[in-house]
Amino acid sequence: MHTKVMPRLGGLAIFVGVAVGYFVGGVYKEQVTGITIGALIIVLVGVLDDLYELSPKVKLAGQLLAAFVVVASGLKVDLLTVPFVGTFELGLWSYPITIFWIVAITNAINLIDGLDGLSAGISAIGIAAIAVMAGMAGKTLIFTLCLIILGSVIAFLFYNFHPAKIFMGDTGALFLGYAISVLSVLGLYKSVTLFSFVVPVIILGVPIFDTTFAIIRRIVNKRPISAPDKSHLHHRLLALGFSHRNTVLLIYAFGLMFAVSAILFSASTLWQSILIVFALIVFGELLAELIGLVNDQYKPFMTFIRKLLRGSRKVYGNDR
Repeated sequence: MHTKVMPRLGGLAIFVGVAVGYFVGGVYKEQVTGITIGALIIVLVGVLDDLYELSPKVKLAGQLLAAFVVVASGLKVDLLTVPFVGTFELGLWSYPITIFWIVAITNAINLIDGLDGLSAGISAIGIAAIAVMAGMAGKTLIFTLCLIILGSVIAFLFYNFHPAKIFMGDTGALFLGYAISVLSVLGLYKSVTLFSFVVPVIILGVPIFDTTFAIIRRIVNKRPISAPDKSHLHHRLLALGFSHRNTVLLIYAFGLMFAVSAILFSASTLWQSILIVFALIVFGELLAELIGLVNDQYKPFMTFIRKLLRGSRKVYGNDR
């Protein structure tokens, strides 16, 4: 999107801002030690990638190491409560499940870093939502950490929004993804219900939506899942005629919708929660089909609705 060379280590500024806020704010807790070491590993991987373009395997190894350090420090989900069924001890499964979550979300944020201010803005919205819920639940540590990270990201956005003066690079995208994944695990610490695990998934609706349909697109179009393409959410909106700025603002609006939905979900009854998730899934599928996120022929839901409407017309027509 840019024709001139741009500084790509802006993410390091985000990390330094967070580190200063962390130490000045005096929010040190023993359980944060592993998170801090993991963050240093993630930032090191990001800086090396921005400077030397590491291979995907090396980057993944670094992310797995960071996630392992977090889990080894004791931060993992041990219990899972399923509505109407009961509570289960995850046992050894708590390790791979927590590691998978941290690595998956770290990469999901990195994948949407395609336009000026996009990844930083979506991350800020997600972190703000986590802060609101942490405040409502009285979780002071998570709330404080969210505010520190949010302040650093918003300050960075002044220089990263279109037209950007600096890029966050992989350093910033990986660090923000890591931070969001760890903050959500902190919120679920030790025990989690199946539905409370859905909350961080909804908060991260935009990157998860884009990543999910990227996988579907490559499977449907018979391309390697790891193959890069120019059909992500922001690419499709640009192709439809939206300007760079309006594309970013529209995706911000999607992110805000998911964030508000997550907050409502956390305060809803079981059936209200199910309704919210169903509505979001329908919205996501319709959006993907309308903008051609998979391909122009992929419209299973819209085809189903048309057949349903034709069938209802025939039934009512025969009744007359």
